[in-house]
Amino acid sequence: MYTYVGHMGTKTIAIMDDVYELLKLRKLPDESFSEELRRLVKGTGSIMDLAGAWKDMSEEDADTIKRAVRDMRKGTRLEELKKRCA
Repeated sequence: MYTYVGHMGTKTIAIMDDVYELLKLRKLPDESFSEELRRLVKGTGSIMDLAGAWKDMSEEDADTIKRAVRDMRKGTRLEELKKRCA
């Protein structure tokens, strides 16, 4: 069991050892576990936050990404089903 004591009061939570190790690996050097958890939870947002994020991407880079996505999809279950149905 791990406890963090902060300025706003404390809560004790029980987490499995493997989860603690994962958190420890992802924690930034000067970050408390509470700050890390806040950052991780806050990290979820709307897909609209990403609108325009790649607006300056070159056609060459866009084609590279498209090829990589196609290559990743090869061998997926969906691709196998498409081949069987063809």
